[in-house]
Amino acid sequence: MEERPLGHTGLHVPVVGMGTWRTFDVGADAEDEAQSVVDAALAGGSTLFDSSPMYGRAERVLGRALDDRRDRAIVATKLWTDDDAEAERQADFAFHTFGGRVDLYQVHNLVRWERRVDQLERRRDSGQVAAIGATHYAPAAFAELARAMRSGRIGAIQVPYNPRSRDVEREILPLAADLGLGVIVMQPLGEGSLARRPPPSDAIAPLADFGVRTWPQAVLKWILSDARVSAVIPATSSPEHASENAAAGAPPWFGPDERDLVARLAS
Repeated sequence: MEERPLGHTGLHVPVVGMGTWRTFDVGADAEDEAQSVVDAALAGGSTLFDSSPMYGRAERVLGRALDDRRDRAIVATKLWTDDDAEAERQADFAFHTFGGRVDLYQVHNLVRWERRVDQLERRRDSGQVAAIGATHYAPAAFAELARAMRSGRIGAIQVPYNPRSRDVEREILPLAADLGLGVIVMQPLGEGSLARRPPPSDAIAPLADFGVRTWPQAVLKWILSDARVSAVIPATSSPEHASENAAAGAPPWFGPDERDLVARLAS
């Protein structure tokens, strides 16, 4: 799988990582399945794993699934609170869970982002955090996200992007490119909506020479064929899907005609 620099964070990440929203908020009886998904992701080269305190038990489940393989992973998680003391508790839990460090620590949904960045900068200076980022899912918040990007205090952003959700193309992606920021794409399959009704297999047959065998692979490769994107983080509870997703991270990348085809099929 190809790796790309995550902006000026100093990190290089696989172009296909894995999210844990909903899929890793599980009890002890399902933790073996979560470990199987992590096993498949690592085997396919997907070493970037993203989580958050917002995702219930996902941080704890991911930490246990990685276990003694923590050094093989690039862990991205988030602070998600407007309370300073709670932010410190969230950070302490993450460092305990992920071997004393977080590779990319993000401010989730820009909640009190300036205060949270203050805290993360102190943690970075102490060696616990490698890079700082910010996330948001809503176009209505992109003006504030752009302000955070221009602050010079973050090295990467996480935003939604897929053939049906292209708001970031107007300002956010061009600005990230101008500033040299990394871009991680959340919701690449539209929270599953793009995968539920795939086009017929013969419709994506022209993409076979690009290594595309499934519709989700076509969508992931559509996103990654935008050179401004550093990585995508599809979430899955299936080891088979984790392997298929990872396979989408290999070039060749789509040109304009192939991207137009996928966009038409998605619409």
